[in-house]
Amino acid sequence: MASDMRISGLASGMDTEQMIKDLMKAERIPLDKLEQKKQYLEWQRDDYRDMNKMMFDFRNLIFDGVMKQGTYTQKAVTISNPNEISVKNISSTTDFSGTINVEKLASAATMYSSGPITQSDSAAFDSKKKLSESFGLAGEQSIKVRAVQADGTLAADFTEIKFKAEDESLDSLIAKINAQTGVSMFYDTQTKQMSVMSKNTGDNTSGSEIELQGALFTTHLKLDADNETAVTNGRGSAGENAVFTYNGMKTERASNTFTINGFELTLKNASNTNVTFSSQPDTDKILEKIVKFVDEYNKLIEKVNGEIGEKKFRNFQPLTKEQKEAMEEKEIELWEEKARSGTLRNDSVLSSAMNKLRTDLYTPVSGGVSGIDQLAQIGITTSSNYLDKGKLIIDESKLKEAISKDPNAIYEIFAKDGATSGEQGIARRLRETLKNTMDSVEKKAGKASSGNNSFTLGRLLDSTDNQIDRFQDRLIQVEDRYWRQFTAMEKAIQRANQQSMYLMQQFGGM
Repeated sequence: MASDMRISGLASGMDTEQMIKDLMKAERIPLDKLEQKKQYLEWQRDDYRDMNKMMFDFRNLIFDGVMKQGTYTQKAVTISNPNEISVKNISSTTDFSGTINVEKLASAATMYSSGPITQSDSAAFDSKKKLSESFGLAGEQSIKVRAVQADGTLAADFTEIKFKAEDESLDSLIAKINAQTGVSMFYDTQTKQMSVMSKNTGDNTSGSEIELQGALFTTHLKLDADNETAVTNGRGSAGENAVFTYNGMKTERASNTFTINGFELTLKNASNTNVTFSSQPDTDKILEKIVKFVDEYNKLIEKVNGEIGEKKFRNFQPLTKEQKEAMEEKEIELWEEKARSGTLRNDSVLSSAMNKLRTDLYTPVSGGVSGIDQLAQIGITTSSNYLDKGKLIIDESKLKEAISKDPNAIYEIFAKDGATSGEQGIARRLRETLKNTMDSVEKKAGKASSGNNSFTLGRLLDSTDNQIDRFQDRLIQVEDRYWRQFTAMEKAIQRANQQSMYLMQQFGGM
């Protein structure tokens, strides 16, 4: 339409386009402030989320470290002859020692085919061929297996495997048997025989350790129905229990690996010689977990205190697009470092969390039985430098001594359960404070999967986006108005010029 035509300085000689750009820069100032506000809110949201990520990681480290009983049951074990046995602590909270003499190791039951496997058509047997081709089987088939269990008793039920002879080869069926049952099968391409071994060792005193059902086993693979029959026929061996003397008492186990009083013994060799062993707390490993806890706690409070006390540079606002285009990359980086500073300055949630964490650490743990109720008693104290703002310091020699004396007492001071905060161990208190803090921060800043309407800063961002959209629409209208006004001026000047030329022509004619 003619009314939409833009005339740029043809009559006036002015750079109308540049003049309107300059006028629009002034009009854009409120929009620039809105976009700067949006950028600052996004920085603030991301910084809150960084705090939550750090607290989340530290909370998990507490649970997997100083709060876990397994941390304090780690034992250093001394064995007179490590080639005979190995000893590992599983759940014992006290030290252990003993003497063991191994007479016989546990073994697994075995059985094998009575002769080479042959095909029904007398061709050379190939374990990769389909069973329908090898043995003339057709349709759905079924085999059943049961074997001795870890406790030395035969499984109550058979494991059934169904298959189609046209789809299955011996190799693929063996893979299923090995994956689903208590035996391991093997086809030997040299002897053309099948070998079967129970996965568990031990002697089933009431009968066989392996039982097989199905014509495929007994007819085509030439296996006995059970390993007891195979042993009688000279085609296998029975499972045997381990026989040993422990602290003077002769006993048996179905497996070479078993647990006594919370520690795991593995028999390696049957030499009928006495082997002694003893344990003591693995001070270094326990110390390592506690040191890790202290280091990560110090990093957390340093980071949070740094954010709370970080200086805010009010003269450094987020850069607009035009400002960035006029600056070097390094200048942008230095500017935004100051512009982003202080996003969490004096935050009440984080400040309260720092105070609560300190209280959690130094409130005595009541109701314990070890006589230790404070960290200072095991060599963990607060730095005397006020600039450290509550960082922990470890006296390693004192902590090692406490661990060696009673690791369970260290566990109790960190992980003791209780009805009240005063009765709870320090680790439990810290985790609860961290959880409450993270919940409060999440209400402010949400998390990556949160919708903006579910947290405070998100709602502010949505509101700011709406204001930006409305202002951008207004700027389009303002720019159109300027163009209409300048176009009207140009047209008026053009008409005046035309009238002036006409008058000059008339006077010149006279």
